[in-house]
Amino acid sequence: MIRILRFHWQKYAATLVTVAAVPLLPSPYRAPAAVAAIPAIFWFAASLMVSWYVYDRGPLADDHWLRRCVLHPPGRWLNLHAGLDYASPALAALFPSAEGQTLDIFDPREMTEPSIVQARRIVHAPPGAPTGVWSSLPVATASVDAAFVIFTAHELRRPESREKLFRELARVLRPGGEIVVVEHLRDWRNFLAFGPGFLHFLPKRAWRTAATAAALRIARTFTITPFVRVFVFVLVAHASPCRVETHPDAHVLSGADL
Repeated sequence: MIRILRFHWQKYAATLVTVAAVPLLPSPYRAPAAVAAIPAIFWFAASLMVSWYVYDRGPLADDHWLRRCVLHPPGRWLNLHAGLDYASPALAALFPSAEGQTLDIFDPREMTEPSIVQARRIVHAPPGAPTGVWSSLPVATASVDAAFVIFTAHELRRPESREKLFRELARVLRPGGEIVVVEHLRDWRNFLAFGPGFLHFLPKRAWRTAATAAALRIARTFTITPFVRVFVFVLVAHASPCRVETHPDAHVLSGADL
């Protein structure tokens, strides 16, 4: 949550200044402004509380959820991020006998949202950290058992760019391998939590479209808290019927959610 405050401090500061200025307005405007400030105050508090729950206290804080994303321990895994790599140490610990590769795929021409730019200013990549072009990954074809893209793919804002990324992930995947994509969704739950900020996320149909373009399909999907969705994609030729997995901390999906 502290990192989120640092990444978005301008927005939070603007909200506080706006709310604090309401009593200073002329009396005819004070009441309407106070009413208009109510959603801002709600989302200010809700976004911080949900972020604290999701990232600091919820199931995501326990890295063992990553093991549930794959049916079999991978012999070789790939982790893509855009500068904030939370998963690689956990993957190395969970699969100690596997070979792992981590790539920073940040592209300032494609990843233009202010939040990711601010995040990279604050959290600097270690010197010599491996990087890769998302549209042409430096990974051999059919060489990876599991690929992880956690809170990163949505930074590619153009649909055609996400489709290119998914095609690259499909290319490097071995037969029977799995691609794990973890994202917030542009849905009513994240709207309640983050207000207009939920537009930064993508609807679930965007992920289905990108997968279809890359000859992938959803093999499994489950939620970690009501606010975070995990998609597990496989090559169409190796896909089994889609099913939903749940655990005690997961939000149970209905058929309409798939």
